[in-house]
Amino acid sequence: MQPIDFDVKRFLIFFMTDYKKTLNLLDTPFPMRGNLAKREPAMLESWQQKKLYQKIRAVSKGRPKFTLHDGPPYANGDIHIGHAVNKILKDIIIKSKTLAGFDAPYIPGWDCHGLPIEHQIEKKHGKQLSADKVRELCRAFAAEQVSRQKADFIRLGVLGDWDQAYLTMNFQTEADIIRTLGKIYQNGYLYQGQKPVNWCIDCGSALAEAEVEYEDKTSPAIDVGFDVIQTDGGNAETQLRTAFNLDTGALPDGRIMAVIWTTTPWTLPANQAVCVHPDFDYDLVETHRGMLILATELKQTCLERYDLEGKTIGQCKGQALEHLPLQHPFENRRVKIICGKHVTLEAGTGLVHTAPAHGLDDYFVGQQYGLPNESPVEGDGKFIMDKPLVGGLFVWKANDIVIDALQNSHHLLSLKNIEHSYPHCWRHKTPIIFRSTPQWFIGMNLARHSDTNSDTIYQGKTLRDLAMQAVDNTRFYPAWGRARLEAMIKNRPDWCVSRQRNWGVPMALFVHKNTHSPHPRTMELFEQVAQKVEKQGIEAWFSLDEAELLGEDTQHYIKLADTLDVWFDSGTTHDTVVKPNSQLDHPADLYLEGSDQHRGWFQSSLLTGCAIDSHAPYRALLTHGFVVDGNGHKMSKSKGNVIAPQKVMDTYGADILRLWVASTDYSGELSISEEILKRVVESYRRIRNTLRFLLANLTDFDARKDMLAIEDWLEIDRYMLAYSNNFQEELVQIYSRYEFHQVVHKLHNFCSEDLGGFYLDILKDRLYTAAAASPPRRAAQSALYHITHSLIRLFAPILSFTAEEAWEHLSGQPDDSVLLHTWHHFPEQPDAQQLCDRWSRIRVLRAQVLKKLEDARAQGKIGSSLAATVNIRAGGNDCTLLQSLENDLRFVLITSESRVEAAETAQILEVTVTPSRHSKCERCWHYRSDVGQHSEHPNLCGRCISNLDGTGEDRRYA
Repeated sequence: MQPIDFDVKRFLIFFMTDYKKTLNLLDTPFPMRGNLAKREPAMLESWQQKKLYQKIRAVSKGRPKFTLHDGPPYANGDIHIGHAVNKILKDIIIKSKTLAGFDAPYIPGWDCHGLPIEHQIEKKHGKQLSADKVRELCRAFAAEQVSRQKADFIRLGVLGDWDQAYLTMNFQTEADIIRTLGKIYQNGYLYQGQKPVNWCIDCGSALAEAEVEYEDKTSPAIDVGFDVIQTDGGNAETQLRTAFNLDTGALPDGRIMAVIWTTTPWTLPANQAVCVHPDFDYDLVETHRGMLILATELKQTCLERYDLEGKTIGQCKGQALEHLPLQHPFENRRVKIICGKHVTLEAGTGLVHTAPAHGLDDYFVGQQYGLPNESPVEGDGKFIMDKPLVGGLFVWKANDIVIDALQNSHHLLSLKNIEHSYPHCWRHKTPIIFRSTPQWFIGMNLARHSDTNSDTIYQGKTLRDLAMQAVDNTRFYPAWGRARLEAMIKNRPDWCVSRQRNWGVPMALFVHKNTHSPHPRTMELFEQVAQKVEKQGIEAWFSLDEAELLGEDTQHYIKLADTLDVWFDSGTTHDTVVKPNSQLDHPADLYLEGSDQHRGWFQSSLLTGCAIDSHAPYRALLTHGFVVDGNGHKMSKSKGNVIAPQKVMDTYGADILRLWVASTDYSGELSISEEILKRVVESYRRIRNTLRFLLANLTDFDARKDMLAIEDWLEIDRYMLAYSNNFQEELVQIYSRYEFHQVVHKLHNFCSEDLGGFYLDILKDRLYTAAAASPPRRAAQSALYHITHSLIRLFAPILSFTAEEAWEHLSGQPDDSVLLHTWHHFPEQPDAQQLCDRWSRIRVLRAQVLKKLEDARAQGKIGSSLAATVNIRAGGNDCTLLQSLENDLRFVLITSESRVEAAETAQILEVTVTPSRHSKCERCWHYRSDVGQHSEHPNLCGRCISNLDGTGEDRRYA
């Protein structure tokens, strides 16, 4: 039997060739799964070993500086999600500025003094410790807290000079805080006074405005009548008759009462006057309980509250009642009616009970009338023992005693418990009181001493004037921050900077035993004390023997025991930290904190900056909102809705937390929940897959030898280069405006739509099927090289770990870092704008064709788009545009065949989709008429055969 005659080579090719192996299906060690929670700690260790932060400083030397001054978190407790938001936002800014070509160091810091830490020591060790032991334990506790928080901040991927972080409890900083106090004293803004301050009974200390928060409280609201004294020889009667324009003759018989309304009955023992507004109308109302003086506008509401009917027998302006004598309702002393513009008609009676020792408005109006200002309440919240009726009682207990006394003396017209907003201590969450005590203040309405070395343009301006001017010169992100800070500065009282605690920087003043005036050599003494504190810390002051510095003056002067408000510590870091550090510029370019810091650090920094330098210590302020749960509720352990940053990092990785922060509009509340985090994870996966595709398709590309001249690229590659350049420029501008949620939104769309849904979708055919070293494929890789370099850098400030990982695979240099570079520099293209205009319209037309293809797929007419033939009737310029792509149009549309014919009018675009009549190429999957016409590769199209065995295909456009 004769053997069958056949071509063995053709048989082997036909039956044994695996065409998949002939495709350029490259892989990359950059894994599909991020596995961030496990991979990130190793990357952190690598950054520390290769001293990445120090390398960035070295490469940035000589660039323009950008200074973001870190607002120090308080060294108490583990970081929460709000801390994470704050530090991540700062890190994004620092890294984006570094990539933008700035020298942007980051010096983190901590606020280490103050009552919260002292309170922790008291809770653990009791209150019987000596003061020096308290300070010793507080310092150790603060150091421990700093160490714990520092580890978490580093875990977030925040790069900074962590080994040289500033602590307000560093001896040098403590000494410089004393020097800064000296500057403010020298400039004339520090004074001692006795006025009402926020006083926390639990703290046993005055509180700053920023240490007060408002919560609902139930209080007894009472209406109290003060009897007009009619036994003064007829003077009161004459004044009333004249004021209310009454007929001649005696007033009607019975009591005449000026009625006040208050929610703090316990302050009535300190009452010194009743205040009316000079311009408001007041009625004299006859009732069966006597004659009542009430504001005209509130009269009817009051009578209904008292369950009385009344008849108005006269009306006058408040001014006419000034100095009218009144009897205190339960103490044997006289008070009087005074006038004040702070009286309102929002509630009450229009007459205000005035106790200068227990309210700032009362204090200021009392100053005008020379009213006493001594508080009958001690620091522990109890009345002094010799105070009638309430001596020795706690203030809240005194409420009931006062009400009973008013009831018994028939001065109580109404009693009702109401719920209202009331100031509370932010640490103890307990109601505070207003209490007049001798304290030290920075005066808002004081002007700089004329003998100090300040520019003459600031002479005569008060600290409030300077602060308002500084606000006007500050940029705000978001813009609404300006109005908020302006309102606070405009209305704020003098700043009480003294505290009665142990753990704080001392107010290193020596004051006269009788007059309490500071020593004449105060500035010299400030410096001598500061030099001692530099060596021993604040303990040097508390252990100091006055005679060592004062000599014989110790018989006249004593050492002040008060410490400084902790907000003074942090608020002066522009002077104690920024100015001495040669890496940082003053004023700083940016301060960034939560929205509560308009009344906290932003304000304390502004006031001390203006008091020292006559301007703000910052050029711009950025404010972020608070974190809430997915339903918009405040996070609390009792609600079980707290999400700890540590748990997020351990579960998903820090980059997921960073991506959530960046993708959320921080100008309002930031919502977080498990569901929200899962959506962020999905978004991250799409981003990572894009990076992986780019890196994989560059694994066999060496830019030094494979990069093509740009004029040799295909048109779509040159378009995408121009488009990516414009995109980068847009994002760089958005980064500079700190609108990170827009950055993330646009980056995500760029990955999913511009790359995944357009360019890379079209490019896959050329990358996979073209000859490996052919010009069409190298052109595609040349474009991808630039796009990938740009994209990784654009992601780097936000996805720091992922970007560093991708950069190492891209650069092939383990010791390199994306942050050692700047934004990518794209090759110039003279026709870039024309390319963008041209392809912008092509993309619009393509989208309409793809919709028709999707409709045909949904109807079962075709499988993939490559199984379709597309016929397009287009008019005018659209027809010319599509025809100009020639045979490459089919690659743009990802179809096997595309035809374009002219329509009658320019507006027409008709698309017809039909199944291809041709066979499918086993290698490129296109349906082509020449499949089966080649004996050596009977299942391939001519284009694939050329890419395998020939000179490769010729493409010009796509």
